[in-house]
Amino acid sequence: MRWLRRLLGSGRVRLDAGRQQALLRDVQYRYGAGVQIRFPEQVEAVTGLLNGDDGLVVAARIVSQVADEAHADLQAQAHDVHRRTGRRLLVHRRNYRPLWKEAGPALRWPLFALPCGFHPYAQLAAAVAVVGGQAPRLHRVTDPNPLLTRVFEVLDLTTAGWEYGRVRLDTDAAALADRLISSAGQVLAVMDDPPRLPPPVRELMRRNNNLDVHDASSPRTVGGINLGARMRERLLV
Repeated sequence: MRWLRRLLGSGRVRLDAGRQQALLRDVQYRYGAGVQIRFPEQVEAVTGLLNGDDGLVVAARIVSQVADEAHADLQAQAHDVHRRTGRRLLVHRRNYRPLWKEAGPALRWPLFALPCGFHPYAQLAAAVAVVGGQAPRLHRVTDPNPLLTRVFEVLDLTTAGWEYGRVRLDTDAAALADRLISSAGQVLAVMDDPPRLPPPVRELMRRNNNLDVHDASSPRTVGGINLGARMRERLLV
């Protein structure tokens, strides 16, 4: 694999599995929905913890674990719908939008209640920021291709949640989407052979509508986000 050849030729990388596990536990149990700290401050704190190559490994693990557990959750929901109603729902990781278009009211958005306990607006948002901010070093610690795939999966789930999953588009949700788009662009920019953008991203890039963004703690509209424009700006490398 190209990333492995680059790793072997880039000098020795010193990774500490014990430190990684300690960082992961610290991030997992000290932050999240039950902490009396606003999500932006949590993101800043977790981002500061995940510095260096060990922190980058942990950030990549968080993103991948969230994507994997969200997929497992949706598969379980689809199975439950079939058991109760006889209705078969197809769960495709490369494109969740058809699933949500067909069965959005019957589904629960998975990112708020994952077994790992990582919150999308706290630990996940921080991990995504670390992956993007340290994108030039990714090849030293992991294969960036499957990680980029997981970033796009979470972006797909995030935007589909707004349209079909009754997820409120507030400032924290918009910040997560913006970090996912920016980080995906940063990873794409350092890849020798960038992959084709997945179908949900290409679909959204053809749009040019502005979505209202609400205050995280009130009904007020405080701004907007144009997903199509943002994706075209950051992902067309």
